[in-house]
Amino acid sequence: MQLQVKGMEEDFAKEILGWRYEEPYDFYNNEATEEEIAELLDGSYRVLLNEGAVFGFFCTGASARIPAGEQQGVYGENVLDMGLGMSPDHTGKGLGYDFCSFIMDYISERNQGMAIRLSVAAFNKRAIRLYENLGFSVRDRFATDTAEFMTMVKEAGQIKYKG
Repeated sequence: MQLQVKGMEEDFAKEILGWRYEEPYDFYNNEATEEEIAELLDGSYRVLLNEGAVFGFFCTGASARIPAGEQQGVYGENVLDMGLGMSPDHTGKGLGYDFCSFIMDYISERNQGMAIRLSVAAFNKRAIRLYENLGFSVRDRFATDTAEFMTMVKEAGQIKYKG
């Protein structure tokens, strides 16, 4: 896996929004509406390519937060929020650790000294186990109308940098 970070483009956004995950991960399926495409093109999203093909994406900042969590006050700390997604063609194949590590290194190199926080659906045990293996710990829990979520934080001093 030779990941390359690129700015989000409309074709990439449409491809990502067309991904279809199997149950129970179909919770993450989206639709390629004008609003969803515009969100992915807002400047906070990056695409990850592997040999020229879309492998995944990530975002930082407010785009990585869930509105219900904002309303419930779980994003009050001064940390960098990160969101990510991997193509359903690559999930469940043991690639998550390297994929997430690559993203965290990229983000950390540009935001040294910042802790990283992510939000994950509580049912997604596979992702939670991965994030725990990467050194994240549960910080807060909150619910939307459709699911329960948790925030997980990795302290800045625990982030390993490339080099």
